Amino acid sequence: MPLFPIFLNLEGRKVLIVGGGHVALRKAERLGPYGGLVTAVAPEFVDGFLSLPGVTRLERRFEPGDIDGAALVIAATDDRELNAAVSELCGWEGIPVNVVDDLELCSFVFPALVHRGELSVGVSTGGASPSAARYMRRRIEELVPEHFEEILDFLASRRAEVRETLPPERRGEAYSALFGRCMDLGRALTEEEFSRLMEEA
Repeated sequence: MPLFPIFLNLEGRKVLIVGGGHVALRKAERLGPYGGLVTAVAPEFVDGFLSLPGVTRLERRFEPGDIDGAALVIAATDDRELNAAVSELCGWEGIPVNVVDDLELCSFVFPALVHRGELSVGVSTGGASPSAARYMRRRIEELVPEHFEEILDFLASRRAEVRETLPPERRGEAYSALFGRCMDLGRALTEEEFSRLMEEA
């Protein structure tokens, strides 16, 4: 059965990673751009954690209270019993949990991520093939234009003006025209280009 994709706002919310190895490090690195307050707990950490900004390290064994207040939890240890215990605790508390390499213990799957500014694309094969998910992520990365972040910032900055200037029945077409013109040019529009397009909308 395919998994339903959902995008969470993690800004300022606690994200717990149980584990301090290379797999846990990769998860922490992927979560970094999304604004969560990442805490990792493990008796010891690989060197990469020491230079990773924005991650609170608890150098001790996991304790059940560590999940308190977490928006989501990732169990990334090589101890199957510990991972299962973390999954069970999260299930009781209704906290989304991902257990690395154990689909049966997961309530969500960590996708292969493409992140460019406000653009986030998550690719999942439902655990069938992480290699296939990574392949699709790379293909998507190749499709995203070089200045896509700049284009998204421009479009976001103009939404209010379009909404205030045009009646509801014309806004959708105007938004589409703005995006299409930016993609044709491969960049954000100048003030003159924007004004001209709005006159035509």
